[in-house]
Amino acid sequence: MDNRAIGVFDSGLGGLTVVREIIKYLPNEKIVYFGDTARFPYGTRSTIELRGFVFEIIDFLLSKDVKFIVIACNSASAAALEAAQQYYDIPIIGVIEPGARAAVQATRCRRIGVIGTQATISSGSYINAIKTLDAGVQIHPQACPDLADFVERNQITGPEVEDAVKGYLEPLARMGIDSLILGCTHYPLLSETISKVAGDGVKLISSAEETARELKESLTRKDSLRKEKTPPALEFISSGDENVFRKLGARFLGRKIGKVERVVFPLRERVVRVEKG
Repeated sequence: MDNRAIGVFDSGLGGLTVVREIIKYLPNEKIVYFGDTARFPYGTRSTIELRGFVFEIIDFLLSKDVKFIVIACNSASAAALEAAQQYYDIPIIGVIEPGARAAVQATRCRRIGVIGTQATISSGSYINAIKTLDAGVQIHPQACPDLADFVERNQITGPEVEDAVKGYLEPLARMGIDSLILGCTHYPLLSETISKVAGDGVKLISSAEETARELKESLTRKDSLRKEKTPPALEFISSGDENVFRKLGARFLGRKIGKVERVVFPLRERVVRVEKG
């Protein structure tokens, strides 16, 4: 039994889709969520810069005495998950491997599309994760640098969004994919438009549910589930505007958000510490 909280973080608000699923699978757990909205987006950042951010945020969450950390950001997972797992003693998972597993299980023709930020796609992390599971799968990645920005502006439908999605998915449609990984935690809010453009024959894969399921399995194996049956405490922290977080975050979480604490980090690199891992 471990009644401490689970730490979850993302570059912005998209990771709240992961929190939403964690609440479904682990309704008794406490969760501390950090959204690095002041430094959003992560998708155009360098690997070194992202690793610095990730280590900085993990240090902060450890000061909150969390028992487990979920990197609920594809860009951050691609850049820093392995290094963080090597350096820290606390269990840490990302969102890429759970999504990859779900896509491999879902595809019938073994042709999978992946959309994400430039950082996520350039890292090749989804390709590596999928190939580990099924070396014969054809993978068709597509960077979509504008989509997360649409969501952060609360622009999730309309002609402009649909035109952008069409432009990104057209090359994947020509490849005959039947499964499409939403390789950014912001994209589930665009799923209606993405599904419309992709067509009925393409299954959308969101890693949020798969990540929550993996988290539950890991906590169960480690006998670290919270045993108290009182309602879970949800703590929200942002590096940016608290009111924007509260208003837009409710769309991702699917429920109202109350108090949001603001924490501003010094913008420093953590290259030396990362290399120790």
